[in-house]
Amino acid sequence: MSHTLLKSAKSVRSMALQQVKAAPEELFDIKPAPFNNTIRWNVGHIVFVHDYLLSFAFSKSPGLPTHYEQLFNTGTNPDQWSVNPPSKEELISKLSDQFVHLDHISSDTFENILTPAMELGPLTFETSGELFNFVTIHEAMHFSMISSLLQSITYSRKLDERI
Repeated sequence: MSHTLLKSAKSVRSMALQQVKAAPEELFDIKPAPFNNTIRWNVGHIVFVHDYLLSFAFSKSPGLPTHYEQLFNTGTNPDQWSVNPPSKEELISKLSDQFVHLDHISSDTFENILTPAMELGPLTFETSGELFNFVTIHEAMHFSMISSLLQSITYSRKLDERI
């Protein structure tokens, strides 16, 4: 089962990387109604949550600049940013680095008990594997949100061209 978790995480990250690389950076900061965040925020949020939660799952130090938490933590919003966000290139670099690091996770560590258990809202994760699986599901949800944002922005631009 552990091999399956790693393979799923790599598949999701590979698709996310392809999508982010293909999206023009000029679209990264557009926030169409009724969305709360932008493509840049969603990509940064994927990077931040992956780093933050897996640092707990595998007892390692977070590896991102400290301002990523200020920009991309749950509850943040681009409208509140007081520092410049990372470029598309930097975000792709972070996504790629994390993708490579997936190869360094030993499947033996998925049964490690988290002490204390990680609580996120109503969810409780008791093992490293449970938390790792959540990170993958979370990334897939935001990957889908990026797809929706791209579709909305593209559709809106096509409508504008017709008017």
